[in-house]
Amino acid sequence: MITAILQSRLARTSFDKNRFVLKFLEISSMECEAEMVTPLVTNPGHVCITDKYLYFQPLNGYPKSVVTINLSDIRRIYKRRHMLMPVGLEVFCTEDDLCSDIYLKFYNAIDRDGLYYYIAAYIENHVTEQTADSYMLQWQMGHISNYQYLLHLNNLADRSCNDLSQYPVFPWVIADYTSSELDLSIPESYRDLSKPIGALKMERLERLLKRYNEMPEPKFIYGSHYSSPGYVLFYLVRVAPEYMLCIQNGKFDHADRMFNSISETWRNCLEGVTDFKELIPEFYGDDCGFLLNTMHLDLGKRQGGKLVNDVDLPPWASDPKDFLKKNRQALESQYVSDNLHKWINLIFGCKQRGSEAVAAHNVFHPVTYEGEVDLNSIEDPDQKIAVLTQILEFGQTPKQLFTKPHPKRIFTNSKCVSRSSSKNLSFAESTASFSEESFEDLTEESKFLAWGNITKLQTESSHKIHKESVTGIAVSTDGSSVFTTSQDSTLKMFSLSEKSLQRSISFSNMALSSCVVLPGDTTVICSSWDNNVYFYSVAFGRRQDTLMGHDDAVSKIHWCNNRLYTASWDSTVKVWNCVPDNVCATKRNDFELLAELENDAGVNTVNVSSDGSFLLSGTKEGTLSIWDIETATVLHQVPSHIGTVYDASFSPDSRHVLSTGKDGCLKVIDVQTGMLISSLDSGEVQRCFCWNGHTVLSGNGSGELLVWDLLGGRVKERVPGHSDAVTCIWMNESCNTIITGGTDRQILFWKVHY
Repeated sequence: MITAILQSRLARTSFDKNRFVLKFLEISSMECEAEMVTPLVTNPGHVCITDKYLYFQPLNGYPKSVVTINLSDIRRIYKRRHMLMPVGLEVFCTEDDLCSDIYLKFYNAIDRDGLYYYIAAYIENHVTEQTADSYMLQWQMGHISNYQYLLHLNNLADRSCNDLSQYPVFPWVIADYTSSELDLSIPESYRDLSKPIGALKMERLERLLKRYNEMPEPKFIYGSHYSSPGYVLFYLVRVAPEYMLCIQNGKFDHADRMFNSISETWRNCLEGVTDFKELIPEFYGDDCGFLLNTMHLDLGKRQGGKLVNDVDLPPWASDPKDFLKKNRQALESQYVSDNLHKWINLIFGCKQRGSEAVAAHNVFHPVTYEGEVDLNSIEDPDQKIAVLTQILEFGQTPKQLFTKPHPKRIFTNSKCVSRSSSKNLSFAESTASFSEESFEDLTEESKFLAWGNITKLQTESSHKIHKESVTGIAVSTDGSSVFTTSQDSTLKMFSLSEKSLQRSISFSNMALSSCVVLPGDTTVICSSWDNNVYFYSVAFGRRQDTLMGHDDAVSKIHWCNNRLYTASWDSTVKVWNCVPDNVCATKRNDFELLAELENDAGVNTVNVSSDGSFLLSGTKEGTLSIWDIETATVLHQVPSHIGTVYDASFSPDSRHVLSTGKDGCLKVIDVQTGMLISSLDSGEVQRCFCWNGHTVLSGNGSGELLVWDLLGGRVKERVPGHSDAVTCIWMNESCNTIITGGTDRQILFWKVHY
């Protein structure tokens, strides 16, 4: 009856446009009916979006006559499933806050998607939409904390503080609640994050597994969930007593079943027959109100006659604030950072469902999983309400975000990882002195400064020294000479000091594809489309040897730790033993073939990790393969691009791989797991790049250099340079000098200005 009355009132009313902030200056884009969602309550009303503001006008004028949100303030929007239906939309005006500014439930998915489209269209030029993969990359690189990462994952998995059946879930991380001092430096102080709560105590797990094995289908190990409205309100009863009174028929729970003690709650989670609950974000926040009975609620007496008041804390916590502080320290500790990915696998990842979940003893009742129950197929309204009530009260498993094993966190030495505020550190703010010379001593500080100012790149000079496209650039160790190869079949030697061409060498009438300078600066190696690799003696000014190693064009060569790596369109990458002293000698060389790596298509690019352990090959069909060089076996084969892989490279710490392809995408892959963790569509071909793990400098088909913020998923700067496509790029070790070559037959010299 109430529903009918509300629907009738909604149908007879509309949004009052006199409520517009800018009155007649605003243009209404969309208006529809919806409900504002708060815990246990939905409030019907009218939604209106204009070119400036988002409005919600509740029928009953509560919590105020009109809720107004400036579109320019919106930072995040999420589509939500509400009551198992895709009709929810949550809007955040902050980046890291736990609670949203408004949560709306629509009466159909069309209205929800329509409003989402209008908001997304407005903010797309202001805010980059973040995915689980982009947040993962930020977390791996240390740009966001464990707490922030878990908040983002919860948001992406439909968890909201406005929906008690899908409240954000956080892990127990501390296992010691009895010691007088908490030692966070030892593993014994921590919970095993690779196991669900129900599997932490072996005796209990054995009993549960025995029941599971005897159970008919559908089977489940745990009869209750790790997150449900009852568990959430168990923790929050002291700050939200009205919610517990609502679901408990006007009464608080029995005093002995209340949230009385941290250590008791932990013990029950380990030993209780039906208690498998995890924690909520408040345990790692700043507000300790949920631990204190500041409202002086009458929560009853326990069996011993003790009044239920504040929550009893562990001996190692001096007060509630100290408890939260140490909890947060534990969450951000090295141990948790090293192991949090295991818990993510259980809750949001590959061990949430299927055989992986069974093996991890992580199986809950089928009604808790998204998509397992089709409410639309239930015709009996009473049965539908009963099933829906069971689902909402039992708890829901988060939306699965990852289907492959989640990679570990990486701690790098870069300052921009540990202090996000340092990202834009200026040269003047740094204590390091910096030479204006192109080639100075390598320091981490100089690298950091150079990449921090990479958007200030400027051309120093340009030189047209080839008759066709430039294909490769190499520079001598002392920085005196630049060697370039071209499709005009020549190797050119250019003097940096004199800014003039010194030599031009031709080995055959076929295009040269790449070049490297060997240690000692006496030999340059070039790859050719005539299937050969040529060795040129700088000292003697002549070709000193030829390696006939492939059955098709040699597309790319790489040198690392006395080994030469040759990639070819014959679908192979070959590894050769080459000692520089022998190569540099006047005698001809015997090249020892160490390995031949077979690919499924012609190989267009090759790269080797800095320590020489892993090899990366990219094919004409878009496949990236990561190889273990020692065993000559492929670790991961990832169909990464549609069309040719143009360039691919390991990050400086060899934890990630970046590739560009004919499809215009930049792809980041985790080396450990082979997981694609970031994909950016640039909308144009990027033929070559340099990167430091999170910032990319790439050359596009229009001759521009683009500076990419991988973590933010956006282009920070476009720098014009060549008149046609940029085909190759070289960067010095200090990252402040760049040389590019293009199809306009030019080489350009660039300098980062501070």
